[in-house]
Amino acid sequence: MRTALKPALFVATAFLLTSCSTPPEKELTFKDAFKDQFVVGVALNTNQVAGHDPKAIELTKKHFNSIVAENCMKMANIHPREDHFFWEEADAFVEFGEANNMHIVGHTLVWHSQAGDWIFVDEEGQDVSRDVLIERMRHHIQTVVSRYKGRVKGWDVVNETILDDGSWRQSKWVEIIGPEFVQMAFEFAREADPEAELYYNDYSVSTPAKRDGIYYMVKDLIDKGVKIDAVGLQGHLTLPSPTVDEMEQAILKLASLGVKTMITELDITVLPWPSEQVTAEISLNYELEEKYNPYPNGISEEANAALMDKYRDFFEMFLRNSEHITRVTFWGVNDSQSWRNNWPIRGRMDYPLLFDRDYHAKPAVADILQMTQNK
Repeated sequence: MRTALKPALFVATAFLLTSCSTPPEKELTFKDAFKDQFVVGVALNTNQVAGHDPKAIELTKKHFNSIVAENCMKMANIHPREDHFFWEEADAFVEFGEANNMHIVGHTLVWHSQAGDWIFVDEEGQDVSRDVLIERMRHHIQTVVSRYKGRVKGWDVVNETILDDGSWRQSKWVEIIGPEFVQMAFEFAREADPEAELYYNDYSVSTPAKRDGIYYMVKDLIDKGVKIDAVGLQGHLTLPSPTVDEMEQAILKLASLGVKTMITELDITVLPWPSEQVTAEISLNYELEEKYNPYPNGISEEANAALMDKYRDFFEMFLRNSEHITRVTFWGVNDSQSWRNNWPIRGRMDYPLLFDRDYHAKPAVADILQMTQNK
């Protein structure tokens, strides 16, 4: 009798366990939540790619499907001397992206900053001729792009050549070659990899004068038949500025040209700005004062609430304009390694990203991910 009851008891127990338990819901991540809208990416540094920050890599693999090189592909890093390219770090970055099926972005081919001391001068330290600089630019772009042909999805071809007033930055590229260096850079990149996406990238694009300057520059390129796939709007924001409406107007105006837009370097500082001019000009450097570092031991509840609200509001806008946006990329994995801690004032404690110093998601993350489920 016991023998006869055992199978029945086993079946009944199994039935009860099966009917009472439900499979756990899959945790929503950025890459899954926004898979039908745009890719969501993050900037990685060389220590992370080398495996020295395993928690950052774990979080990257979990949440993001796009990566951009924070520094290792900039000219000064990858091409430190005219006769020498340093490939090790950039190769590792691309290999990491490929191994994890990432949308890989190369940053950046031509920039006035971190350009390499050698590029603009001859052996006597004098400015090189126009023809020499054009050839050096061509050689740099085509060597780098050709090496990663078919592997890097898109390139920030030119970075930050329009000023806040809409005029041309008087960089050495403009002084020696002229504004046409932009067209040349895009044409050199296209020759090296016709299938790669090519981008122009800049900060403060929501400023009307700068927005219009970029608009007319891109329109001129398009009218000349130059391949330009998207404009990157660097999302280096402060709590007061820009507003959602200002950023949205910039996206819509640029999209009217038939190009896509991207939010390329998203972070939001909660710290006081030490100047009347809000910008992302990398050369800025101010002295550390206590009044500019109000949260050395932890962000206040009020500031954190304002930060979360701003992130929610901007992602609502990104979602609303997803037909024009192909990528949203955070400039860093978590607060501890954000450049905002040391720019424009070294030694501050900032909280600009959506993952804290312990790699935990901040309160707005769940709300932002849920937005896509309610659309």
